[in-house]
Amino acid sequence: MKALPRDLRRREREIVRLLGQFARCESPSYDKAAVDRFGRIVAREWRRRGAGVRVLRQKLRGNHVRAEFWLGDGRPAGQILILGHLDTVYPLGTLARMPFRVSGGRAWGPGTFDMKAGLALALAAVDALKATGSRLPNGLRKRLVFLWTSDEEIGSATSRREIEREARRSDVVLVLEPAFGRAGQLKTARKGVGTAEIIVTGRSAHAGIDPSAGINAVHELALQIARLRRMNDPRRGITVQATVVAGGTTSNVIPDHARAEVDLRYTHLADARKLNRKLRTLRPILKGARVEVRGGVNRPPLERTAAVCELFRRAQSLMREMSLPLGEAATGGGSDGNFTAALGVPTLDGLGAVGDGAHSLDEHVVIRSLPERAALLAGLLTTL
Repeated sequence: MKALPRDLRRREREIVRLLGQFARCESPSYDKAAVDRFGRIVAREWRRRGAGVRVLRQKLRGNHVRAEFWLGDGRPAGQILILGHLDTVYPLGTLARMPFRVSGGRAWGPGTFDMKAGLALALAAVDALKATGSRLPNGLRKRLVFLWTSDEEIGSATSRREIEREARRSDVVLVLEPAFGRAGQLKTARKGVGTAEIIVTGRSAHAGIDPSAGINAVHELALQIARLRRMNDPRRGITVQATVVAGGTTSNVIPDHARAEVDLRYTHLADARKLNRKLRTLRPILKGARVEVRGGVNRPPLERTAAVCELFRRAQSLMREMSLPLGEAATGGGSDGNFTAALGVPTLDGLGAVGDGAHSLDEHVVIRSLPERAALLAGLLTTL
């Protein structure tokens, strides 16, 4: 941990250059051609470093990229899975009003923080390991699998199976999602996530002449949303929030259709089944109305287990060797690390860049922290 930070500080400019190249290649989740274009750039960088690269082709979403790199030259001693994603939330053309730029000690641009800096840090960590001649003790070697997925921002529907397959082969999982807060805290707990849709069907009628002939779908939906509010349990970390609501056509017509999207968050895996069951038991309140519930919980929580704490303490010890503090935090947002943690594989999240403004016009990373974060990752890869 003395050689790695020195080497990576010399590479700071190269890390920023690589981040700029990544940020200038837009990769919105729903644009397969754009994500694939970025994936080819990332795959090329790994091939340049001698990694074995496989492109996991997808029909409807962008392709995933798997890079395999061996550390050491002796007897195989397990696998570490490193996770990240290629996609961003920004539509094509965002760069025109939000170009990549470096100013005030920060690198600004769409996707810089979440999470193209994490992809650049992984490459820098491997470069440093090779340059410093890092070796494993007792003539061992380990497989490092870097899995870059294309649809994390929209639920990981096409990547979840591959993520879980690799996790089952791995001893630990390291997630290069952005750090928490300006202090660069690691994420040792994440809430589970779900999305539901409440669809109400009523009967239209003239709102003035004969409103009683109709069944007001908007009124029914409002009553259902009041029910959803009662599902919230802040003490257990459960939140149920109606986020998008639509219904009706014109002001003088009783609406026959209404819908609401619902965001679901929960802290404990045991609460997932309860939430789904409560959603499925919603029944109409107004006579003649019909209520349909779609979706539900789809991403399990990353719970702060003893194994997660042990991983965090290892990371904290490595940072201490660089005379730097390192804290931990819990967050309500989900990541692909939620899937691996739910399988019982020790998972440490938030190992990516320090910065702020994810998913906004102010998205940026703190440049001076990039070598430190790459050194932390490299240290974990050699010592875990």
